Amino acid sequence: MSLLMHSTNPEVRSLARRVFERQFAADPRLETEYDERRKALMYNDILYNLSFLDTAAVFQDEKIFTSYSLWVYRLLVHLMKDLSPERIREHLTDHLKLLGESLGEVLPPEEVEMRRRYLESAVQQIQEVSADTLEEPGMTPDALLPWKKAYLARLLEQDTRGALQVIREAEEAGVSLEDICTGILQQVMEEVGRLWHRGEITVDREHYCTSTTQMALSLFYPRFFATARNGRKVLTCAVGGELHEMGARMLADLFEYHGWDSIFLGAAVPLDAVIHGVEESRPDLLCLSVTMPQHLSLCHDMVLEVRRRIPEVKIAVGGRAFRSTSRLWEKWPVDAYGEDAMELIEWAWRELPGKGTMR
Repeated sequence: MSLLMHSTNPEVRSLARRVFERQFAADPRLETEYDERRKALMYNDILYNLSFLDTAAVFQDEKIFTSYSLWVYRLLVHLMKDLSPERIREHLTDHLKLLGESLGEVLPPEEVEMRRRYLESAVQQIQEVSADTLEEPGMTPDALLPWKKAYLARLLEQDTRGALQVIREAEEAGVSLEDICTGILQQVMEEVGRLWHRGEITVDREHYCTSTTQMALSLFYPRFFATARNGRKVLTCAVGGELHEMGARMLADLFEYHGWDSIFLGAAVPLDAVIHGVEESRPDLLCLSVTMPQHLSLCHDMVLEVRRRIPEVKIAVGGRAFRSTSRLWEKWPVDAYGEDAMELIEWAWRELPGKGTMR
């Protein structure tokens, strides 16, 4: 693991401070465009930028950093509406160039070259983003769209009873449990994340939507656990400092629905706890979920240690973080990657067949 991943390291924080000061010195207009709050956020963003850059370099996956940089640009455009997209583009590309010029102050030459290439690629992609590609795609316009819109509307109104009623009505209308989970609840939560990214909802509203969706999932617990057992066991968790646990929770619930015994360890699970859980329960399958790309290194360490100490267990990975990579999982000693819960469950039924058949 490289130096830049440790945002608490004095050298890294000192570098971030120097980059911050140099950017303001090079562009005096920033003093009028950034109040104290924005300045504090900008400094913290430099630490995030260094962490994402290092993650990309460690895995030699340029897409990790370029995807992140485009995400940051879109976020800033929505948050800083007093500035034009062109001016924000100038801020960010100037910053990334300055970051590349400064890396040699803390890293040896052999570690600088690749990171500078990634920075240059990010600058190029940000410069090529047009106004009509600033927006990320919304919810899939499929047969479930009316349910998704109705559920999202109730969430945005903070109408908990109404939101849960929409989900009950979808079940009564014959929407499958899998479609309710992955086609409605999951897609609506991704839309909630997009709305936060656009600055249309605040963090507290996003947290409300998450807690209400967890309540919606709980409506189906009697059905999740009523299925005949197939003799297989799965252990799922969200990795390291990861606090986004809903994907792993939903995966465990759907495995239960398809007859597996599930052990869900929750979020922010350290390596030692996962190892102990696997050694104690001896699952047929370990599923690791990662939402934020800077936690990919922790996930990789976990995969390697589990593979070393318990080689017989099958390992699967998934989560939003892997979507911003160049198929990174193919370079890891894992048995499967799932784009969504049902894809992974279908794989498990093919490769680890238990008693009975898939629902």
